[in-house]
Amino acid sequence: MSQRLAGHHALISGGASGCGAAATRRFAAEGARVSIMDRQAELGQALAAQLRSEGLQACCVHADVSRRADIEDALAQAVASFGPPTILFNHAGSIVVKPFLETTDEDYHWLMDVNVKSMFMVTRAVLPHMLAQGGGRIVCTSSISAVVGTPMEVLYALSKGAVHMFARAIAVEFRDRNIRCNAVCPGFIATPHGQREVEALARYGVDVSEAAIGAAQGRMCRPEEVANAALFLVSDDASFVNGAHLFVDNGFTAI
Repeated sequence: MSQRLAGHHALISGGASGCGAAATRRFAAEGARVSIMDRQAELGQALAAQLRSEGLQACCVHADVSRRADIEDALAQAVASFGPPTILFNHAGSIVVKPFLETTDEDYHWLMDVNVKSMFMVTRAVLPHMLAQGGGRIVCTSSISAVVGTPMEVLYALSKGAVHMFARAIAVEFRDRNIRCNAVCPGFIATPHGQREVEALARYGVDVSEAAIGAAQGRMCRPEEVANAALFLVSDDASFVNGAHLFVDNGFTAI
């Protein structure tokens, strides 16, 4: 590996599985000290242990990212292990798939807490550390659903639209303090989470067959492809990329 992230401490929310785990592996292989912030403590600890056995630097800090106290405690542990973060990958998130008129207030509040409020709280907690170090790089996981309406996913699209603008607004406000913030926007992904989404949509009669997904984006996206896009955005290769939305969808949103 090229060691593009040598000297950096990368904090990855939702870094224990799926695209988050792929990013954890990729960032660590590129020389970063990686803190996995995830509520799936066993998965995160196992991944961190595996990486350490390979001579890489990783730890897991348990947190439900919808809870401020959890975030603060986990961040303190991460700083104690690896120093202040200079890279943040806001990846943690979830989805609600159901007809809009069947969604509830509880669905709305839960999804906005997990997808939007968590990003606000984690970023607000990490930014002072970055500023004290002279700068940092942030990537937020948005989605094609921020710009493409999907049946049965109104709440999800709403949350990802908020993520889209959060990344841009942070970029603009903190650009002159050496903070870059961008969003990575995947299409349908071949992860357990992505498969559950496809299965849920199919139950409601949405055509998410292999042929339909093939027509929209050629094939399912691999988690490593999202991780590679995030790596580019946090690396020096993207030194003049700020406030951007990088779609990892093989042309889904270009049709």
